[in-house]
Amino acid sequence: MTNIINSKRFVVRKSLIGKNATINVEFKNGKTATYNHDKVFSIMKEKLENMECWAKYKSYTASNNLPMSVRNEDIA
Repeated sequence: MTNIINSKRFVVRKSLIGKNATINVEFKNGKTATYNHDKVFSIMKEKLENMECWAKYKSYTASNNLPMSVRNEDIA
């Protein structure tokens, strides 16, 4: 079963890894995106593991757009 999450920002959370979550996001500028959390995590894993926010909060968010590292990838 797929977990569907609606959000106002792009998010990757340690607690969602392996849950096959699909995230629908509507950014504050009106743009929308849908992505598979596990696919995004596998693409961003190395970068995330080197970020302070990942170590401290176990999450990464972006409120304006998808991160550059996943914009041109198959993340659905």
